[in-house]
Amino acid sequence: MAFRIIHYINQFFGGIGGEELADHQPETREGAVGPGLALNRAFNGEAEIVATIICGDNYCVGHQEEAAKLIASTVKRYNAEALIAGPAFNAGRYGLACGLAASVAASQGLPSLTAMYPENPGVEIYKAGAYILPTGDSARGMGKAVADMSVFLLKLLSGRKIGAPETEGYIERGVRVNAFYEEVGAERAVRMLLKKIKGEEFRTEYKMPVFDRVRPRPGLKDLARATIALVTSGGIVPKGNPDHIAASSARNYGAYNIDGLADLTAETHQTAHGGYDQTYANEDPDRVLPVDALRKMEKEGRIGKLFSTFYSTVGNGTAVASAKKWGGEIGAKLKNEGVQAVILTST
Repeated sequence: MAFRIIHYINQFFGGIGGEELADHQPETREGAVGPGLALNRAFNGEAEIVATIICGDNYCVGHQEEAAKLIASTVKRYNAEALIAGPAFNAGRYGLACGLAASVAASQGLPSLTAMYPENPGVEIYKAGAYILPTGDSARGMGKAVADMSVFLLKLLSGRKIGAPETEGYIERGVRVNAFYEEVGAERAVRMLLKKIKGEEFRTEYKMPVFDRVRPRPGLKDLARATIALVTSGGIVPKGNPDHIAASSARNYGAYNIDGLADLTAETHQTAHGGYDQTYANEDPDRVLPVDALRKMEKEGRIGKLFSTFYSTVGNGTAVASAKKWGGEIGAKLKNEGVQAVILTST
């Protein structure tokens, strides 16, 4: 008899709509929906999705307690033996929702699994509470993600012991497991040190976390004489998006002149960002990039002046490595132009 599975997906993969319906309240449908159909085929009769929870990304992230209760009650109502969520790829809110769903099921003692891009914020928050498989950064990797998830979930359901992440393929969870060795710790440590000195490959038994720390700069002492620049990951660009900045997973950023411009309007600017409802940003781009407010402060003498160029890209699914690289480039350019401070806006 096939294992009974609950599948969690968002409003997009549930066929309900995009960002305009990200507040969609959770609903449960019998059987498989969207990517669940492919998962069912991949299970090859050993497991079956008996119900699908569909929930808007905004709703789940903004109502986590309510969403968690619904997920727990649905698992119980359908006598589920496991839960699978996503895959979420590099969609941040979707990753958080999938992580929540998998963690709720795991807390009830059920095998649970989700999958997402390693840089998805859901990984760092939920990796200790549930198994997370790595995926590509977009739904182009759906085929591989479905195949990997089906194999891993069946392994969980079989009761087989899950080994280390490097052998099983899941993202490291930060969970420490006791192990027995013939050599004492001091001998193993010396052996690893010698390998490190010789440049040979070795694997530490206690991997240390890596923290990305940024030392804050001193505050401005004379704001009334300072030149302030605007930089945004909210995707505000001149009408027509001349640099073709992608709606997600951006590959570039743009630099745009606002010298003498007192206000951004629907006729002059728009957003290129595909990760939020564009309606209000397109009605008044100042809502994301506050040129009008900075011009007012400039006129009142509260700041020295607004820098003549703003920089823009989208943070939606964009690789952290790219964001770091562009941040360094933009910062160097602004520093060379004598800018004293930057206001960073998102969405």
